[in-house]
Amino acid sequence: MKFNNDRSVLFIPGGKEELEKVTDLGIGAHPDDLEFMTWRGILAGVVDSQRAFMGITLTDGGGSSRTGPYANCSDEEMKKIRLREQKNAACVGNYVALAALGYTSGEVKKRERAVKDDLRNLVLASRPDFVYTHNLADRHLTHLATASLVIEVLREVREIYRPQKLYGCEVWRSLDWLAKEDRLIFDVGARPSLSMSLMGLYDSQISGGKGYDKATFGRRQANATYNDAYAPDESQLLELAMDMTALIDDPQLSLEDFLAKKIEHFKEEALQNLCLSATN
Repeated sequence: MKFNNDRSVLFIPGGKEELEKVTDLGIGAHPDDLEFMTWRGILAGVVDSQRAFMGITLTDGGGSSRTGPYANCSDEEMKKIRLREQKNAACVGNYVALAALGYTSGEVKKRERAVKDDLRNLVLASRPDFVYTHNLADRHLTHLATASLVIEVLREVREIYRPQKLYGCEVWRSLDWLAKEDRLIFDVGARPSLSMSLMGLYDSQISGGKGYDKATFGRRQANATYNDAYAPDESQLLELAMDMTALIDDPQLSLEDFLAKKIEHFKEEALQNLCLSATN
């Protein structure tokens, strides 16, 4: 497959291109986003012989935070380190394929056509049933640009291919604020040691000053414990997601109106609960 960016890499751990096997596709902004937000899709490819996970990362990760043993690494050195970490995760996580597109955050945030074209070609080559990306309430601007690009691509190709579901996942904002009707809950309690191993591969981030592995595992634990105030925990680990499929089904629905509706549902639920508490 030909890419617009000379730095792009298509990595097939099994030694041959098997994109037609993909059922679950994770699309993240940075190296490591996939392992922190799409464990549901990765896990499916590990435990179910009928499922296969592929990952796409849009940026090269060169501008990441760094302290400790990575404090003196240049951006070019960090790009190589982070690509190596992402490839290791693909091998450990049993990914069918990994596409590391190697663009800068600036290029992604500008939604340059080259990024979109590469993403579209990968989506059409793999045609997954389920697509996972960042949610539209994420606080990171590169994450939001990535989600927007994914939606634009899926809208462009919807007449020839359409996934069953598009999920917006948690990274730089938890999703427990979503109203019950909008909050998707994924039980990801299986193989916790493998999940921790995958996240732990990103030593450049963890030893470099960000404890993403423990924070993400703790978020999943918190999601499970705080999911229901009136029942014992049914799972030890939960991922939450925003169902964004409606944005593919209705190309005229703006991203702003879609998110505003989710926020309105939260407002209605919170005020309703407050009123109920006042009358009891």
